[in-house]
Amino acid sequence: MIDISDHSLTPLSTDDSFAIQRLVHRYADAVVHRDAEQWGACWNDEAVWNLGRGRGIVGKAAIVDLWRKAMAGMDAVVQFAHNGDAWRVDADNDAALGRWYISERFRRSNGDVGVLLAHYDDAYVRTQRGWRFSRRFLQPHYHGPPDLSDDFLNTAARLSVANANQKVED
Repeated sequence: MIDISDHSLTPLSTDDSFAIQRLVHRYADAVVHRDAEQWGACWNDEAVWNLGRGRGIVGKAAIVDLWRKAMAGMDAVVQFAHNGDAWRVDADNDAALGRWYISERFRRSNGDVGVLLAHYDDAYVRTQRGWRFSRRFLQPHYHGPPDLSDDFLNTAARLSVANANQKVED
């Protein structure tokens, strides 16, 4: 998890910030259009994709394979990338951290419909092909029916417990 209150985080240059924003938007666009080649091109070869609840995948090939299987169960999906930011983590400017909020509206192949409201805690690496994800960790806030009738995962009570647990671990 990224601690955005960490004052040692340095903002990226405008060019790098824009390049990472474009990466996030290419990722979401590839989801909407089911473009595995475009989606896979967003990842570094040694990347990690963590979907939570022990579902961590290592390596671009395995990540793309899992994504293809997940998309096969979707009749339609639209992913929106909302607000986000990124910060430099090394003096060479070849690594960065970021956080981006997303929402998805989807209909599964079985007809079930739903909404995902979440954010990704990201790590990026600059490659010869530009910025790529080296890690994406999905942090869901809500996953359920479109009427928002299921429980939210980021209620004040749950966040209070999570923050207390984080302080114990530090």
